[in-house]
Amino acid sequence: MERLLATHFNLLAAIVALFMFGGMFALLEIGYRIGRRRRLAEGKDIAGLGTLEGGVFGLMGLLLAFSFSGAAGRFDDRRNMIVEEANDIGTAWLRLDLMPIESQPAIKDSFRSYVDSRIAAYRVLPDYDAALGFIKRGEDLQGVIWKQAVAGTLGGWPPASSLLPPALNAMFDITTTRKFATRAHPPLLLYCLLAVLVLAGSMLAGYGMSGSPKRPWTHSIPFVLMVSLTIWVILDLEYPRLGFIRVDNFDQAIVDVRTSMK
Repeated sequence: MERLLATHFNLLAAIVALFMFGGMFALLEIGYRIGRRRRLAEGKDIAGLGTLEGGVFGLMGLLLAFSFSGAAGRFDDRRNMIVEEANDIGTAWLRLDLMPIESQPAIKDSFRSYVDSRIAAYRVLPDYDAALGFIKRGEDLQGVIWKQAVAGTLGGWPPASSLLPPALNAMFDITTTRKFATRAHPPLLLYCLLAVLVLAGSMLAGYGMSGSPKRPWTHSIPFVLMVSLTIWVILDLEYPRLGFIRVDNFDQAIVDVRTSMK
């Protein structure tokens, strides 16, 4: 599933948005025709579904608002985690100077390779397999760096053994946090419920507009367009490495740290 999303995300998001756009228009028309047929059959104006419409539209608006707010919040969290990782890498790099001089060249070379793999892991997306390869390389280098740090600090200056390991732990831990943050999304059932509410609301809206002998396109087109665009933006915010709304510019924080590693 993740590989499919990574490879065809924009196409899938466009299909969802177009499906919602077409489905909403179709159900607006169905609701309108049902209302018109009932009015013509009874020969008089009929009461609307005000209470029911209000409940469905209220629930739809609430779910749209929570979905958008949650996606935007996760988008900000992912950007913040990039900066946090850059800070952790920078701190650990500086503390390498606490190690014995003779131990520094080897671990610094490993460190540079590690940061290169972290940068590349996100740059190669949407190439899912390549990204996994760079992530695996980074995880392997974590073990190498840790062993070099332990070997270099044993029997050395005490502050090195007390300050360097916590910095390395923080640098390694944030990679796990970031990896699973990319998988943190609302359950699929929530999106299905949102789609059902939007489509049901469209049908009720069409029924409510049936009091007019002519279809009120000036109302229905903006309604359908804005709701479809909102759903598309929610999906785009949920996958900020694959769509048009991206966090790539924040990767510069880690690139800047790598540039400073002389």
